[in-house]
Amino acid sequence: MSTTSSTPARPPGRPRSGINDVVFAATLSTVHELGYARATVERIAAAAGIAKTTIYRRWPTKGALIVDCLLDAFGPVPMEGDSRAEITSSAVRWAAGKIAEPGVGDAFAGVFSDGVSDPELREILSSRLQDPYRLALQDALGEPEHRVLFFIDVVVGTLLHRMGMTGRPMAGDDVDALVELVLPLFR
Repeated sequence: MSTTSSTPARPPGRPRSGINDVVFAATLSTVHELGYARATVERIAAAAGIAKTTIYRRWPTKGALIVDCLLDAFGPVPMEGDSRAEITSSAVRWAAGKIAEPGVGDAFAGVFSDGVSDPELREILSSRLQDPYRLALQDALGEPEHRVLFFIDVVVGTLLHRMGMTGRPMAGDDVDALVELVLPLFR
């Protein structure tokens, strides 16, 4: 009787498919529950049910983990509408909705704050988080880089400031007012 099988043996160790999803969910829930500062890699690993070395193999720092987590949470910016005003409005509302999701605004504000005094993290934030959205908006709006960066500064800065000052995301009426504030820049 033969003991060979046509099915290849599974590689040693635990299966790793979906590990990013597990880590990102644990990251946002830990940030939501404990706040950015207390959401350490150790606590995120515990919430994910994995070793912290598993996280550090993929992300060398908490900041790098948070940036990838935010990229996953935000996904691509929807470019909805036929006019510049409609695209601008949908982008503002999309950003407000994403920042309002549990853990997202706190993670964004925390990593942004850490970037102020960490040049390596600032580079990660700029190249990995901001640039893809900047480029998509430049293309959709037909605007130069400095105008789109100003748009991002005004919108994201305002949304994060509100979250930081109140602990809550911006309310719908205020998001409407923010849209009306930035629309004249891109009509």
